[in-house]
Amino acid sequence: QAISISKAINTQEAPVKEKHARRIILGTHHEKGAFTFWSYAIGLPLPSSAILSWKFCHVLHKVLRDGHPNVLQDCQRYRSNIRETGDLWGHLHDRYGQLVSIYTRLLLTKISFHVKHPEFPPGLEVSDEVLEKTAGTDVNNIFQLTVELFDYLDCELKLSESVFRQLNTSMAVSQMSAVQCRLAPLIQVIQDCSHLYHYTVKLMFKLHSCLPADTLQGHRDRFNEQFRSLKNFFKKASDMLYFKRLIQIPRLPERPPDFLRASALAEHVKPVVVIPEEAPEDEEPENLIEISTTSTTEPQITSDIFEQTFGPPNGIRDDRDAQIESLKKEVDMLRAEMEKIKLEAQRYITQLKAQVNSLEGEVEEQRKQKQKALVDNEQLRDELERLQKAKQDSDRSQRLCAEAEKKANATEIRYTKLKEKHSELINTHAELLRKNADTAKQLTVTQQSQEEVARVKEQLAFQVEQVKREAEMKLEDQSVQMEQLRQELDARRDELDQAQRSLSHAKQAGAELSAQVEALHAEKEVLRRSVSEKECELLSTRGLIQEKELQLSQEADKATKEIRELQGRLLEKNNQEQSLQQKLLDEQFGILQETVREAEDILRDAVAKLDDPLHVRCTSSPDYLLSRAQAALESTDALENGHAQYVASMADAAGLVGALALFAHLTADTIVNGSATSHLAPTDHADRLTETCRDCGQRSLDYLGELKDKQTLGRAELGDVRRALRGVLQLAQELRPKSLDIKQEELGDMVEKEMASTSEAIEDAVRRIEEMMSQARNESSGVKLEVNERILNSCTDLMKAIRLLVMTSTNLQKEIVESGRGAATTQEFYAKNSRWTEGLISASKAVGWGATQLVESADRVVLHTGKYEELIVCSHEIAASTAQLVAASKVKAEKSSKNLGRLQECSRNVNEMAANVVASTKSGQEQIEEKDTMDFSGMSLIKLKK
Repeated sequence: QAISISKAINTQEAPVKEKHARRIILGTHHEKGAFTFWSYAIGLPLPSSAILSWKFCHVLHKVLRDGHPNVLQDCQRYRSNIRETGDLWGHLHDRYGQLVSIYTRLLLTKISFHVKHPEFPPGLEVSDEVLEKTAGTDVNNIFQLTVELFDYLDCELKLSESVFRQLNTSMAVSQMSAVQCRLAPLIQVIQDCSHLYHYTVKLMFKLHSCLPADTLQGHRDRFNEQFRSLKNFFKKASDMLYFKRLIQIPRLPERPPDFLRASALAEHVKPVVVIPEEAPEDEEPENLIEISTTSTTEPQITSDIFEQTFGPPNGIRDDRDAQIESLKKEVDMLRAEMEKIKLEAQRYITQLKAQVNSLEGEVEEQRKQKQKALVDNEQLRDELERLQKAKQDSDRSQRLCAEAEKKANATEIRYTKLKEKHSELINTHAELLRKNADTAKQLTVTQQSQEEVARVKEQLAFQVEQVKREAEMKLEDQSVQMEQLRQELDARRDELDQAQRSLSHAKQAGAELSAQVEALHAEKEVLRRSVSEKECELLSTRGLIQEKELQLSQEADKATKEIRELQGRLLEKNNQEQSLQQKLLDEQFGILQETVREAEDILRDAVAKLDDPLHVRCTSSPDYLLSRAQAALESTDALENGHAQYVASMADAAGLVGALALFAHLTADTIVNGSATSHLAPTDHADRLTETCRDCGQRSLDYLGELKDKQTLGRAELGDVRRALRGVLQLAQELRPKSLDIKQEELGDMVEKEMASTSEAIEDAVRRIEEMMSQARNESSGVKLEVNERILNSCTDLMKAIRLLVMTSTNLQKEIVESGRGAATTQEFYAKNSRWTEGLISASKAVGWGATQLVESADRVVLHTGKYEELIVCSHEIAASTAQLVAASKVKAEKSSKNLGRLQECSRNVNEMAANVVASTKSGQEQIEEKDTMDFSGMSLIKLKK
C-alpha cells in the first residue's frame, strides 16, 4: 500500500493510474479501515505542491467511495487536516490551489453528510425503499434532507465548473496529460451527481405531495438551476474523448421534471452511470501530441514529434517517401475536415432561413389578428350608436337596456380574447428570444470548430517547417517536393479563408434574424397599444350604459312593470331555493352516510385485530392505552355536540362528519392498543381487557347503525359507548406499574433522593473498579493483565463521564425549577409537572442500575467467570440510560441555557467513553482468544476427530 500511495500521490502533472488506486482500495478492505493510508498521508508535504494536494484529494475521494465502510470513520478523525489543506491553498493565487480549496470543501461536505446519515453509503448507492425509510413521514425531516442533498450537489457542480473554466481558458486538448490530471476526479463527481439527482427528484415529488406549491417555490428554483448546471456538465463531459473510453455518461431529459404534476414521477428515469471493463494493466492510453508551455523542454519535444512522425533521418529514399505519404495523408485529412465544416456552415444557414420563414408566417398571423381586432372595434362603435338611438325611444328602453347588457358581456368576452392573444404574443416573443439564443450557441460552436482547425493548421505548418529545414540541410533533391507541399498548404489556407467567409455570412444571417426579432417586438408594442385603446373604449361604453340605467330608473311609469316582473322572478327564485334546499339536505345526509360507512369499516378492522394471530407480536404500554382511551372519551363530547347541531339543522353536517371521523379513528386506536397491551398483561386482566375492547367496538358500531336511519338518527345516544371506554380506562389504570403510584407531594423529595442515590451508585462503582484493578495486578500478568487494565481503565473513564453528566443534569434541573416555579415552592413545581418528574425518576434509576450492572459484569470478566458480550451490552444499556436522562432534562430547559450545552457535551462524552469500553472489550476478547491454547487432554480419539 505504501508503494502504491507514493506512486499515486506525487508531483507529476498526470492522472492517477487506476491500478495504484485499486491497490489502495483493496488495502482498506484487507485491514478494514484506512489506517495505513492516513499514516502515510499525514507525512505527505501537501503545503509544498498544489498538484500533490490535488492528487491526494482525488485518491481520498476514490477511497471514500469504494473503500471499506470503516474508512468514513477514519476520515472523520482527520477532518481538521483536510480543512487546513483547503484553507492554505484557498489563500494562494494558484490554479491548482483554487481547485484544491474547492475539492476539500466537497470532501468535508461528503464526510459530514454520510456521518449524519449512515443509511447512505459513501458510494451513494441505495434503493428507493431505503430512501423512503430514511426520509420518513415527517415533512420537516424530508425538507431538511432535501436541503442537505441540494448543498451536496452544489459542491459537486462547483468543482466541475471550476475545472472546465480553467480548461476553457487554456483551450487544452483532453488527451494531454496535464488536462487529464484535472479531468480524472470528475469521473467520481459524475457518479455522485447521478445518484444525488435521482434522490433529489424523489424527495421533491414527496415534498410536493405534503406541502403547498407556493411554499416550495424556492426549492423548485434551486432545483432548476442545478438541473441546468448538471445537464451542461454532462454534455461537456460527453463531448470529450477522455471520458468516452472511461465512463458512459447518462443523458438527462430536455426539461426538468414538473413537480406540480404528480403523474410526472412515473416519467422520471433514473440516470445510470456505466463504467466499462478496464483495460489490461500494462496498456497505457495513446496520447495525442502534447505541446509544453515551458521553454526548456520545447526542443526535445519538437525532436520527439519529428522522430515519431517521420522516423530518424538516415538518407534512405524509402524514408523520404514515407514522410511525403504521411504529409499527403494529413493534407487529405484536413481537406475532409474543411468539407465537413463547409457542410456544417451550409446546414446552419439553411436552418436560419427556415426559422426566418416561420417567423414571417407568425408575423403575418399576428397582423391578421390585429385586423380582426380593428373590425371588432368598428362593431363596438356601431353598437354604441344604436344605444344612443335607443335612448330616444322610451317605449323600448327596457328591452334595449337588456340588449346593451348583452353587448357589454360580449365586449368583455372579446376583451378577454384580446388579453389571451396578448399573452400568446408574449409567449411567442419569449420563444423567439430562446431561438435567437440557440442560434448564437450554434454560431459559438462553429467558431470553436474554426479555432480547432486553425490550431491544427498551426501544428501542421510547424511540422512542415521542420521537415523543410531538415530537407534543406540533408537532402537538397527533395526541395521540389517540399515546395509542392507548401503550395498545397497554401491552397488549404485559401479553403480555410473561404470557410471563414461562409461563417461570416452565417453571422450576418444571425444579425438579420435579430433585426426581425426586433421588428416583431415593435409589432407587439403596437398591438399592446391597440389593446389599451380597446380597454379605454370599453370603459367609455360602460359609462354610457350606466347613464342609460340611471335615466331609466327615473321613469316612474315603468317602475310598476318592473316590480311585477321582479315578483314573478322572486317566486321562481323561491321555488328554486326550495328545490336546492332539499337537494342540499339530501347531499348532506349522503355525506353523513358515507362517513358512517367509512367509520364502520375502521372500527370493524380494529375489532378484527383482536382475533388476528399476526397481531400477537404487537405490544403497547398501559400509559399509552390510557392516553388513547382518554382522547377517545373526550371525542365523544364533540361527537354529541355535532349530532345535536345536525339534528337542529340538517343542512350542515360538517361538524358531525368531522367529529365522527375523529371518534372512529381514536376509538379504533384505543381498541388496537388495548389488544396490544393485553399481550403483556396477566391472563385475567388480558381477557377482561380484550372483552372490554370488543364490547367498546360493538357499542360504537351500534351507535353508527342508528345514525344510518333517519328515523333513529335523532334518538342515537352515546351512553353505552362512554361506559365501554371508561371500562378500558379503568383496566389501563389497573395495569399501570405500581411504582408510579406516588403522591405528588413526595415527587420533589423522590427526585432528589434518586439523583443522590445515582451519584452514590456511580461513586461506589468507581471505587469497586479501582479495587478490581489492584486485585487484577496482583493475580494476573502478561496479556491478561494488559487486557484487564485496558477494560477497567475504560470503565473508570465511563463512570467519571457519567458522574459529570449526573452533576450537570442536577444543575440543569435546579435551573429549570428556579426559572419555572415562580412564587411556588420546589415541591409544588415537581407536583405540578408530575409527568416530567416521573421521567426524571425513571431515568435516574436506570442510570444507577446500569452503573451497578456494568461493575458486576466487569468483575465477572476480570475473574473469567463472565462473558465479554455482557460487558458490551451493559455499556450500551448505560449509554441508553444516560440518553434517557438527558432527554428528560432537556424537555423543560431553555435552548440558550449554558447548563443545557454542558449537558449535551457530557452526553456526547458518555457515548464516546461507552464506545471505548466496547472497543477495548472486543480487542481484549480477540487477544485472549488468540493466546488461549486448545486443551485436548482427557479426550478420546473419536471426540478429538469430531
